[in-house]
Amino acid sequence: MSERRSRVLFLCTHNSARSQMAEGWLRHLAGDRFEVHSAGTQATRVQPLAIEAMREVGVDISGQESKTLDRYLGERWDYVITVCDRAREACPFFPGAARRLHWSIPDPSQAGGSQQERMRAYRLARDMLREKIESELLAGSEG
Repeated sequence: MSERRSRVLFLCTHNSARSQMAEGWLRHLAGDRFEVHSAGTQATRVQPLAIEAMREVGVDISGQESKTLDRYLGERWDYVITVCDRAREACPFFPGAARRLHWSIPDPSQAGGSQQERMRAYRLARDMLREKIESELLAGSEG
């Protein structure tokens, strides 16, 4: 009796930090209960500090790659979740999304200062994403 897994797409502007961390978190926390992807309105690269922030909590996202949302437009999604305000504005309508959520997570790649200060911004985004995933996606999907 194989139940269909919920499909989740995390969207951000560059698919380089927040959406990548969210993808890694959901995959790590939920195991195979969800099919999870991430994309951006533009594709760039996964930020090294995002990889490092996730590595600190035992989640490896170093094999993930930045992708544009175009490749996912014709697909059906249980959740489409924007994790930055610009992505929300850039794709106000996403066909095929059963539920649309928006999580306004500060952009860690915009943080200035020392390496330590910039890492603090990535850790904050990482921890906010985990809390949102646990409270809004996983809380109702146990069992």
